[in-house]
Amino acid sequence: MRKIPTLFLRDFSTRPAGVLPEVTPGCGWVLSGEGVATRKYDGTCLRMDGAGAWWARREVRAGRAAPPEFVPLSTDPATGKTVGWEPVAGSSFAKFHAEALAADGGRDWFPGTYELIGPRINGNPERSDAHRLVEHAGAERLPVPELTFDGIRAGVLALAAADGCEGIVWHHPDGRMAKIKARDFPRADGPATAR
Repeated sequence: MRKIPTLFLRDFSTRPAGVLPEVTPGCGWVLSGEGVATRKYDGTCLRMDGAGAWWARREVRAGRAAPPEFVPLSTDPATGKTVGWEPVAGSSFAKFHAEALAADGGRDWFPGTYELIGPRINGNPERSDAHRLVEHAGAERLPVPELTFDGIRAGVLALAAADGCEGIVWHHPDGRMAKIKARDFPRADGPATAR
């Protein structure tokens, strides 16, 4: 899974870095209403490959050694971070992944990407009472009535306030994606969300 571009251009002059009311090149299709909006879950991304092996998404900072069996996907030229996959068994999420699999009993798992959420993942912003896997392909669809900078900002912040929703991911029929997070809209008094 490659890094999904942020819908609006980042403003690195603010702390924390927010976004500007300018669409990132290649993401204009979102404001044209061409994609489907889904919930962006706040956990950690896992993937089941075609052979049934589980992998955890991992970022490796420039100058740091990659973990054993790391499969790199791309390197961000601005930060030097390399995004890729490591076997979940060797990741810090192995125990919670095992709990999520056990909680779902005899469920059949299919190749694809999932979000691991739960009490010990990122401070549990999803407010889940147990560790579980949410399939990205089945993510909750969200209405976004106003596809403007202000409309999207208001919608994302309302979702975050209501139930801790991290943000929105738009899916274009041709496979392109774009995202926006509540924390992309910093307030004068601090981050956009209370987390």
